[in-house]
Amino acid sequence: MTKIGLLVVTFLWVIAGFGQQSLKIKVKHADTKEPLPGATVKLFINKDSSIAVADGTGVAVFRVFKADQYNFVITHIGFLTLHGSFRASSDEDTEHVLFLEPEEEEEDEVVIQSTRSSRSIRNIPTRVEFIAGEELDEKANMKPGDIRMVLNESTGIMTQQTSATSANASIRIQGLDARYTQVLKDGFPVYAGFSSGLGLLQTPPLDLKQFEVIKGSASTLYGGGAIAGLVDLVSKTPGEERELKFHLDATTAGGLNTSGFYGQRFKKAGVTLFASRNSNAPYDPADIGLTAIPKFERHTVNPKFFAYFNERTNMYVGVNYTNEDRMGGDIAFIKEEKPVGFFEENVTERVSTQFSFEHRFGNHDHITVKNSFGFFRRDITDQSYRFMGTQRSSFTEFTYASHGDRTEWIGGINLLTDRFEQSTAPGQLNYVEKTFGTFIQNTWRVNEKFHIESGLRGDLVKDYGFVMLPRISMLFKFAPKLTSRVGGGLGYKTPNVFTEESERLQYRNVLPVNKDVNELERSYGVNADINFKTKIAEGEIDFSINHLFFYTRIQDPLLLQQEGSNYRFNTINGHIDSKGMETNLRLGYHDFKLFLGYTFTRVYLHEGTRKSLNFLTPEHRLNSVLLYEVHEKWKLGLEGYYFSRQQLSDGSTGRPYWITGFMAEKLWEKFSVYINFENFLDTRQTKFDTIYTGTIANPVFRDIYAPLDGFVVNGGIKLRL
Repeated sequence: MTKIGLLVVTFLWVIAGFGQQSLKIKVKHADTKEPLPGATVKLFINKDSSIAVADGTGVAVFRVFKADQYNFVITHIGFLTLHGSFRASSDEDTEHVLFLEPEEEEEDEVVIQSTRSSRSIRNIPTRVEFIAGEELDEKANMKPGDIRMVLNESTGIMTQQTSATSANASIRIQGLDARYTQVLKDGFPVYAGFSSGLGLLQTPPLDLKQFEVIKGSASTLYGGGAIAGLVDLVSKTPGEERELKFHLDATTAGGLNTSGFYGQRFKKAGVTLFASRNSNAPYDPADIGLTAIPKFERHTVNPKFFAYFNERTNMYVGVNYTNEDRMGGDIAFIKEEKPVGFFEENVTERVSTQFSFEHRFGNHDHITVKNSFGFFRRDITDQSYRFMGTQRSSFTEFTYASHGDRTEWIGGINLLTDRFEQSTAPGQLNYVEKTFGTFIQNTWRVNEKFHIESGLRGDLVKDYGFVMLPRISMLFKFAPKLTSRVGGGLGYKTPNVFTEESERLQYRNVLPVNKDVNELERSYGVNADINFKTKIAEGEIDFSINHLFFYTRIQDPLLLQQEGSNYRFNTINGHIDSKGMETNLRLGYHDFKLFLGYTFTRVYLHEGTRKSLNFLTPEHRLNSVLLYEVHEKWKLGLEGYYFSRQQLSDGSTGRPYWITGFMAEKLWEKFSVYINFENFLDTRQTKFDTIYTGTIANPVFRDIYAPLDGFVVNGGIKLRL
């Protein structure tokens, strides 16, 4: 019986051996092509899995049953995790060679919130630009009171000044009017409509973790208005370590900025608190009697409370309050040196709330419920005119997301309401907007070299009907150092009275939008980029270059046109197209970094057989920044920005110009001090062109296409306690 038992065991062992094969996986460094000993390889065959560690030659060996396809996960300290699959080989001695990419740059690990994906930026098919960390901190040295500097110094983005004396400004992406760009904070649309001309000026950067910019249509997740793109301001959240920062800054133009931020998590709860006071004296460097920087004083407070119920459920509630009194115009009158004079005053008050609840199911699925309410009151006054109104808005959204290894699904519904009530007679600009939307988006990692993201949104817009918005983006990883993104989609904008043109007029004699005549502005856009990164000079120099092509077409655009003494919004039988390209180059050598950027933009209005250039759009822009940084010791920065000629609305052409700046910061463990020489060549429109016609008592302002404040020095101290 013993012999028979041994014979049976031997026979079964031989049968099993015939069903197995030796499988070899060799793991190498993606850049150097050297083997990676110690890499951990996990192999999945049907419902079973097996783990092996690569030997000194980088080879992991498995004895496995034959299968048509094998899935794997490879990890190694200092390298990005690799997921994938391969088909079986008939040759038992075949080695499957796989490459791991090193974790070279901080941006590779940044998770972008605007796309609502769980993937890092390098694996998202949608092209997203972000500003975070030290770069954001350096920009705060230049303009600690608002975020204009952060955005204006990026390729393809401009902040357009809409008031010569009050310095109101809006954001343009790729040459398109500000109303085609959505500005969000933590995914909430809080800077639209009546407040859009002041939103950039009333947002200090100290409590922000990062900026995220999507250029081109982003309507699938965020709805109408994201035609040119969107900017999402992502706030800091509390961490286990206390964060307590103060920023004090003063300028030679009479500015004073103070702000503070506190954040900390206490097991089941957390809190962040931001508060700031920003002010400026009236400033007239050209000595023409008009303010280049208005007199203003602003106060902001933003507390947030976080609840962490368990590992799967969390919530936060936030409130933002801002008030400001801003007055520009005849500087002698504003300084109370004479009893009467031209002035333009904006008194504003903003209150907004944010609520977010998230619950995760298992390891991959979660739901999110978000809600915000916004209240914005603005009073515009000059010596002969007053316009006052209140905007109330709300945003409610429910989303469900499933974040799988190969595929990711995000779907949801939302409701946006926007109500404006004019307080001054005759009250004709009152309106109510309501939009109900539903959306779904899928991200699919087809293989390691091709990822695709597709989405579809449907919006039911009050008075304008149903709108369908598809979008698609693709990521191609041709090689570890060479990638490309291609994408496009449809968009729309609901007509309302708040545009750059009406803002310049302070809504004087502006007639309301007529839903029976005006139509939705509809668009489509495409963009494609290519990105290359490598090390040269035997690894001494980091080199990267990104080149983007873009095109956006807006059909039947809404334009403000003069009719007698009034201004009427007309839907034009034609289109606007914006096309061009952006190039960004980066070189890093030890403690030095050089950034070079070029933007080429052409924006035309086509109306019948008539074709005209869009106003205030430089065809050529150059960005150049040289940084010298010794970690936690010194930061030195030299900047230069070139703007080519711009077509102006009065038929003339603005002059080209350069803006330069220099910044130095000395850092210690708990604090740092800095000084910034902004625009040290003193480039001002008032040096080479006029900004108004008529008299100081009754000026008629021309387009503002260059700085008015000129050379300004600011310096300050930043405390980290």
